[in-house]
Amino acid sequence: MFWSVCEGNDLQCGNKVMYRLNFTLRHSRAGYTGNQRSSIQSIYAMNPDPKDPRAPRISMRDIGKAVGVSHVTVSLALRDHPRISAAIRARVREVAAELGYRPDPMLTALSHYRKSKANHPIAAAIAWVNAWENPSSLRQFKEFECYWQGASTAAEKYGYRLEEFRVGATINPRRLHQILSTRGISGLLLPPQTPQPDWSDFPWSEYSVVRFGRSLQSPRCHVVTADQVANTLLAFEETRARGYRRIGFITDESNMRITGHLFESGYLTSQRFVDDSERLPIFVMNHHPVPERKRALASWLETHQADAIITNMAEVAPMLKSMGIRVPEDVALAGTTVLDSNIDSGIDQHPMEIGRVAFLMLNSLINDGSRGIPPIFRQVLVEGSWVDGTCLPDRRNTSR
Repeated sequence: MFWSVCEGNDLQCGNKVMYRLNFTLRHSRAGYTGNQRSSIQSIYAMNPDPKDPRAPRISMRDIGKAVGVSHVTVSLALRDHPRISAAIRARVREVAAELGYRPDPMLTALSHYRKSKANHPIAAAIAWVNAWENPSSLRQFKEFECYWQGASTAAEKYGYRLEEFRVGATINPRRLHQILSTRGISGLLLPPQTPQPDWSDFPWSEYSVVRFGRSLQSPRCHVVTADQVANTLLAFEETRARGYRRIGFITDESNMRITGHLFESGYLTSQRFVDDSERLPIFVMNHHPVPERKRALASWLETHQADAIITNMAEVAPMLKSMGIRVPEDVALAGTTVLDSNIDSGIDQHPMEIGRVAFLMLNSLINDGSRGIPPIFRQVLVEGSWVDGTCLPDRRNTSR
């Protein structure tokens, strides 16, 4: 009977028959009841080829009927919700794939709109993992506190609560896993850590994970951070726009193997757009012994006659002051961040936005059921903006 319906398109129908036979055989061996197999077959009769765009759309209710669960369970299972057992989640995903289920983009958009208008009750927690030796020091950095605030605000919008978990003397990684799994927490945000934590045998494969910045070497999960190259390019451009021509760069390369030479890359790229006479060598702080750094910096300034300095180091401003060098009278300063740098001119890295985007990435991983260390590493870069301040005044219409 099936063949008679398909007359005139034997090859296509033959493929459908083979697909249907394989489909039925797999599910006859998968532990389904007779009623469930009958439901699957009746749905398949309605949609014999899941790849046919003209076929009726398969709904969550169809999948639930085939598996023997409610459509609510199907919805949760497809989002990999921890309330649903791993076995049910796997079975729902298998049947959804076999039946050719695809989310309805219009319904998804409507659902997102309704959620954006609603006040969500706090339903679950997202873990902010703090492994600092002195845990209270982490959020004393304004940049990192803004990460927390941005992520926390975004989490509340989606019905989550951001909660700090401190790993150290009282809670080791194994104990952390026990606490998180008991509470059904599957999403982790990893802020910058110092020193590098020993995660031991923490089971990353059971969690969706996003980290802030590149300073944390392990785990190598997806990262959200500032676009350091673009920000340094912007700082150089804005400094020149305010009348400065001999612009130097001061940095510390002790962590460059970990974080990359990205600030340096931005500065060196900027120099390619200016005349050779205006290019200054980079002053690398840790290339000089601590007792000799002030003398070396003074020599660098005298030799190269810098009228402005861009830096990613908070120590530069107080060091210049201790040397009797006035800012901005003797040399102007711009920071790659205006937070935690003692410099009020430079780049706003938008750490609140970095925190917000980090949560949104984590939320997408949770909804997609993506756990563990990803085989393909992703970085989301947030561009900063320029902030005028007293450390680098506009000198275009004034004489120095």
